[in-house]
Amino acid sequence: MSRDLVFIKDKEVVTDSLTIAEVFNKHHKHVLRDIESLECSEEFSRTNFGLSNYESRGKEYPMYYISQDGFSFLVMGYTGKIAAQFKEKYITEFRRMEKKLNEPRVLSEKEQLIASMELSLKSSKELSEVKHKVSSLEERFDNELTLNHGQATAVNHSVKKRIERLYDDGVMGPLETKRQMYSNIHSNLRRAFQAPTYREIKRLDFDDAVAWIEAWRPM
Repeated sequence: MSRDLVFIKDKEVVTDSLTIAEVFNKHHKHVLRDIESLECSEEFSRTNFGLSNYESRGKEYPMYYISQDGFSFLVMGYTGKIAAQFKEKYITEFRRMEKKLNEPRVLSEKEQLIASMELSLKSSKELSEVKHKVSSLEERFDNELTLNHGQATAVNHSVKKRIERLYDDGVMGPLETKRQMYSNIHSNLRRAFQAPTYREIKRLDFDDAVAWIEAWRPM
């Protein structure tokens, strides 16, 4: 079997006419004929059979995306032991994919904050005002995030690397010891990025902070 029996498209669990043709060992044109000759309502057909196309050898051909209800309606007339086995597999796969689609996704820290604020603003009558507030909160959240553990470690490593290089090259300015150099660079770094400690530098300033460290010289 070269295809998944069912898959997710536009947040819906579906199969398609090409897959059904392959699974039930039918010519695709015959599956298309079966779909187009179904004695169902126009609304049911429109809801459960989505006409599309696929490309083969540089040409486009028609196909259908099919919902679980559409699949059940279409293949109810397919008989035989093999057909019954594949019907069971399809039903199992539809249920499995529906469960997977509905599983809750773990939100990131940022998404949790935005979701929480959106919920608190839900009762607002002015949708434009809600969107503006959410956008402002998202921008504020981005601007207030401080360095994560990996970035803080990288900044600290950059400081050590810069001091050791300057010290080995004898570039110490008015400073007399390596310890004074460390104290001076940290003091200058905190002042440059308006942070109480290097760990509280804003996350969006990480690249600038690393570049600043690489260019620092004792004065």
